[in-house]
Amino acid sequence: MKKGSIFTISFLIMAIFMTALGTTSCQHEDDNKTAAGSDAPSPSVKESVQDMDSLTVEDQMKDSGSPQLVLPATAYVSEEEMALADYWKGSKEDALFAVIQKAAAGEKVTIAVIGGSITQGTISNGVQDKDVSDKKCYADIFFSWWQTTFPDTEFEFINAGIGATDSYLGVHRVEEDVLNKKPDLVLVEFAVNDSNTPFYKKSYDNLVRTIAKAENAPAVLLLFMAQSNLESAQENQSIIGFSYSLPMVSYRNVIKEMLETGKFDEKDLSGDTVHPSALGHAITGEILWRYLNSICENADEYTEPETFSKDAVTKECYGGAKILDSEKILPDSMTGFEENSVFPAFPHGFSCEDENGEIQFTLSFANLGILYYCQTDGNGGQYEVFVDGEPAAVLDADFKGGWGNYAKAQECYTSDEPAEHEVLIKIKEDSTGNAFSLLGILVSDGKTND
Repeated sequence: MKKGSIFTISFLIMAIFMTALGTTSCQHEDDNKTAAGSDAPSPSVKESVQDMDSLTVEDQMKDSGSPQLVLPATAYVSEEEMALADYWKGSKEDALFAVIQKAAAGEKVTIAVIGGSITQGTISNGVQDKDVSDKKCYADIFFSWWQTTFPDTEFEFINAGIGATDSYLGVHRVEEDVLNKKPDLVLVEFAVNDSNTPFYKKSYDNLVRTIAKAENAPAVLLLFMAQSNLESAQENQSIIGFSYSLPMVSYRNVIKEMLETGKFDEKDLSGDTVHPSALGHAITGEILWRYLNSICENADEYTEPETFSKDAVTKECYGGAKILDSEKILPDSMTGFEENSVFPAFPHGFSCEDENGEIQFTLSFANLGILYYCQTDGNGGQYEVFVDGEPAAVLDADFKGGWGNYAKAQECYTSDEPAEHEVLIKIKEDSTGNAFSLLGILVSDGKTND
């Protein structure tokens, strides 16, 4: 596309007044309401929301009569705060605008999000949530922008959020959970479950590169969430995004300003520190909604998207990453283990409660990780991993007293070239329990996907 595309902004948004706000499901109620936004900071939730039903189409028109983009359903974020959300100047938004063009042309568009429990839809109970009338996860609000702006376009929305998962597991599941569905756009959210370490910088880098280099070249949008105490891997992840000139949006930057000015406090934004409240999700959704509107408003600035060809920021080492489970591999031998399903997100595993438990595979890989079930009942054991007879890692499935059962992905072995290896997982002699559930084996060949 050349600058000054025939898809003018008026054409892009002509149909937006044909429908009220649509939604998809993160298992939250939908009351089909939207509201007019405001640039002024608001001291309370009640004062931040207006009912769309009171507005007419004429209320949303400029004096010139030109159609306007639908405003977000809330008005929590000021112009100054929005500038902090879209902080990184120089990001290339051409690929994102190309997806908007495709939607405007009425072609089917596939939008995906991948992340942890925040993306999956977990909402904690914040102090002001009673005043949030439409309690939706941010992904629902993000998806709703597309439906509302292009009501006559067919969309497929993919929510690939899984609670308590990080970008290391993400890079191993992104092909099956997202990329094989040929998405036009992928939003990535792992800033809360990752940390600012070299390991997570590498895994996040590889995840982003895997998406950007996929065969159908989807647009990539990075979202940086944060706990209510502002803990976040944004520092690491923004380096990756900035190095690749990718669009980035920061919830962390916005709530940092809100907390510092006293607009909201931590208990407003989260009921458990980790997960956003309904208010926090609404703020995130509003940021994304306004950001997408801004892309449309600057339609004449974009050109044909460039093919992704940047060198890795860290080390490109998870090429061909995948998860092998009981549907994909057979053990060479096993004692005490049997095929079992203990975790819905990864249902095809092997479980053991035997004091002599062990399971062995012959596999080809450069890098090896183990995905296993951490349990709070006190029965989880410690199991050792051996690669070609050499100790590689200890897996601790005992999470007694923790916040809940979850799937843990642990890297065990790394190398530069793939080769055939024998992998043995067996109970440790001094294990405190016998129970262990192998949910999957994470392998990659270390090569790029060029």
